[in-house]
Amino acid sequence: MRKILVWSITAALAGFLFGFDTVVISGADKKLQMLWGTSDVFHGTVVMAMALWGTVVGALLGGIPTNRLGRKKTLFWIGVLYTVSALGSAFANDPITFAFFRFLGGLGVGTSTIAAPAYISEISPAKDRGKLVGLYQFNIVFGILVAFLSNYLLSGIGENAWRWMVGVEAIPAVIYTLFVTTVPQSPRWLLTKLRTEEALNVLNVINPDQNAEEMMMEINQENENKAPGDNIFMKKYRFALILAFCMAFFNQASGINAFLYYAPRILEEAGLGESTALLSSIGIGVTNLLFTLVGIFLIDRFGRKQLMYIGSFGYIVSLTLVSCAFFFGWEGMSVAIFLFLFIAAHAVGQGTVIWVFISEIFPNHLRGSGQSFGSSVHWVLAAVIPSLIPVLFSSIGAGTVFAFFAFMMFLQLLFVAFVMPETKGVSLEALSKSLSKSEGANTKKGNVIE
Repeated sequence: MRKILVWSITAALAGFLFGFDTVVISGADKKLQMLWGTSDVFHGTVVMAMALWGTVVGALLGGIPTNRLGRKKTLFWIGVLYTVSALGSAFANDPITFAFFRFLGGLGVGTSTIAAPAYISEISPAKDRGKLVGLYQFNIVFGILVAFLSNYLLSGIGENAWRWMVGVEAIPAVIYTLFVTTVPQSPRWLLTKLRTEEALNVLNVINPDQNAEEMMMEINQENENKAPGDNIFMKKYRFALILAFCMAFFNQASGINAFLYYAPRILEEAGLGESTALLSSIGIGVTNLLFTLVGIFLIDRFGRKQLMYIGSFGYIVSLTLVSCAFFFGWEGMSVAIFLFLFIAAHAVGQGTVIWVFISEIFPNHLRGSGQSFGSSVHWVLAAVIPSLIPVLFSSIGAGTVFAFFAFMMFLQLLFVAFVMPETKGVSLEALSKSLSKSEGANTKKGNVIE
């Protein structure tokens, strides 16, 4: 188990770089616009948002190298992208060059949401799969906090502080890239390429108490179901596709990214001063980290559905209270407390579950493609919804926006209750067999896959 934990942490470090890369640009925001004299539109859509568009492209296309090159090689090239992006951004002398290198980092982010969860899920014993894949989400949140801290510590070092802010990412990126060369290939990917002996060696390490040859036979039986031209859009995979879509859709329909991007603005609109709002946003980051740890601790004990129930009820209560605060003029720290509850609900529920669940529900030979589909839905909505927030706040008001998010979380609760199956403790092959039988085959009472 120790080796599996080390390999899982190594792969999950791609999530740390994801969180760091996404947030680090915030420290250079105003300085870059002043330095290059760009317009608000150009600065927002090119300089600041180019990494996000790279993320969307990486999510759309990342399943291709994940399936063809393998999970390990893809994770290695993700590290290379992060390293080149950090160094290139640090030495850029014009906005176009800077945007290009930020785009490369975005490709790494989008692809990591496919390759890292897929890899960890495929090397993990079924009983520990939830918490091991959950390490990826923990590292995202941890990377965000470290980026904020790094920006704060580097902010006073002089005129070129922004170069150090974006360039320092190269240090963890190089370390990650070197570490990932020490992990083995995924045994399930190896078997899709008929590399039996290599797969057998890894399976002996993953489950020393279980007969590796029996495991390999079970995996091969699942792989034999592959037909020429098999793809995730075939009818027999429709239920898994619906599950991935709904999980990703509801993740963003909660308003989580919109809230994280605009936390200080939302808190200021609620009546807090600018400094208090900034301080509260740091507290939100800490809350996110702590409750993500809680979610990782519980996911293999309570199961995916139970965490989603907890998260859904927490969402509905907190978002309704935030909406009421704006409608009825409640001001001050009460709104911050409601938003802290919202973050806690997200971290325990969707934040912990999404990458675990999507990585479990597709067959081995289609896992990269399925992960790519779910990740693409997530990132497209992550780009669209936050971009609408300033317009929606000024046109229909924050209260109405949060009321809409609360309603969407009521729909998520119905999805969890009547559609979502429980995947806790079930082997990937058993999940594939059960979910591919027929549409809705597992929506029977209890939603537990046997």
